Amino acid sequence: MTSILTYTFKNLPNASTWALRFSVRPLSCSSQLRAAPAAQTKSKKTLAKPNIRNIVVVDGVRIPFLQSGTSYKDLMPHDLARAALSGLLHRTNVPKDVVDYIIFGTVIQEVKTSNVAREAALGAGFSDKTPAHTVTMACISANQAMTTGVGLIASGQCDVVVAGGVELMSDVPIRHSRKMLLDLNKAKTLGQRLSLLSKFRLNFLSPELPAVAEFSTSETMGHSADRLAAAFAVSQADQDEYTLRSHSLAKKAQDEGLLSDIVPFKVPGKDTVTKDNGIRPSSLEQMAKLKPAFIKPYGTVTAANSSFLTDGTSVMLIMAEEKALAMGYKPKVYLRDFVYVSQDPKDQLLLGPTYATPKVLEKAGLTLNDIDAFEFHEAFSGQILANFKAMDSDWFAQNYMGRKTKVGSPPLEFNNWGGSLSLGHPFGATGCRLVMAAANRLRKEGGQYGLVAACAAGGQGHAMIVEAYPK
Repeated sequence: MTSILTYTFKNLPNASTWALRFSVRPLSCSSQLRAAPAAQTKSKKTLAKPNIRNIVVVDGVRIPFLQSGTSYKDLMPHDLARAALSGLLHRTNVPKDVVDYIIFGTVIQEVKTSNVAREAALGAGFSDKTPAHTVTMACISANQAMTTGVGLIASGQCDVVVAGGVELMSDVPIRHSRKMLLDLNKAKTLGQRLSLLSKFRLNFLSPELPAVAEFSTSETMGHSADRLAAAFAVSQADQDEYTLRSHSLAKKAQDEGLLSDIVPFKVPGKDTVTKDNGIRPSSLEQMAKLKPAFIKPYGTVTAANSSFLTDGTSVMLIMAEEKALAMGYKPKVYLRDFVYVSQDPKDQLLLGPTYATPKVLEKAGLTLNDIDAFEFHEAFSGQILANFKAMDSDWFAQNYMGRKTKVGSPPLEFNNWGGSLSLGHPFGATGCRLVMAAANRLRKEGGQYGLVAACAAGGQGHAMIVEAYPK
């Protein structure tokens, strides 16, 4: 397939044929900063399928998402996950021995607690007889945890599953020279150790710092986002305006108490944390002053219009509907159809939502107009705006997706309570936050269907339909 992003940045001042195809639709977000109207139910049909168990979300919680290097910096990932599990137990009063299985997603694993789900579960007081395992699928790791739980319940293996995700970017593993460590372990005699010392070089002590980069391409995600924004003619002004929208809506939701999935967390030796600390509405003038963070000097992705490194965790209680009702619960949403997709990690790294959205809609027998609450992961402003342009293009659908027509772009009535740009993006935990945001919005706004979508490293993506539980 011919690359969609092959032109170089020295040609950026000139409009390319590709860019012109996507430069027509306006991207103004300012009108969306007003309060969104209550959604109207567009369809009364349910997505229940014969002979398949209905699977519901009873509730979900998260501890506040914090910028890395702040209040959680002295903790370990299982500390955060344990706090969220404890918060879920307190919120739902579910007996610990009722839970059949626990699954967590994470991206950068702490080597001491590689199965963080198990360590967190034991720390939160769950039975040592309750199995737990950890999955990883980049930024859709929590999504994978959820859908793995769905599979366990749908197959009849389990009735009650706790699924979540955690990330602690304040404490990422730092490697040292593998050669030095291996040779040191092999040196047994004094002579061997002296020989080893004679070969020692100072660069053996140089740490190997982790990078948010693709192993297959060696390109950072920010660099790829910058190329994607350029290919779809998304300017820095567009990206900054969208970023301001995200922070403004998040601040409004925070002030109005809409972020009800947050549970307080008493950080050991510190104060109790009660709210996200990355929500900071700025101004377009201030953001415009920032220089490109990845591709210099012509890039448009800056520190302001990128999601920030975040520490946090989120978790959900998922049950078979009959089990939830028997226990006296009133679920929030049904978990319905979902899909995973994969594309070229070089030139379509962040286009997962574009590919996943039409597939999940078709699988559910819905259209874009049926959706009442959209929750899309915001890795970068340029990424989400490029996805919307791709989704709204017949040309892209026909040439790259093998479709006759476009799926269409969702209205800007999405992410109404903020998104990853403002609330934060703990890699392994965002998926559960998205689902709970959709669930809580449907209950608040009166809609029936929510659509969650996210991109992920490796050129992968996920989309899921949730359906409001009848009041």
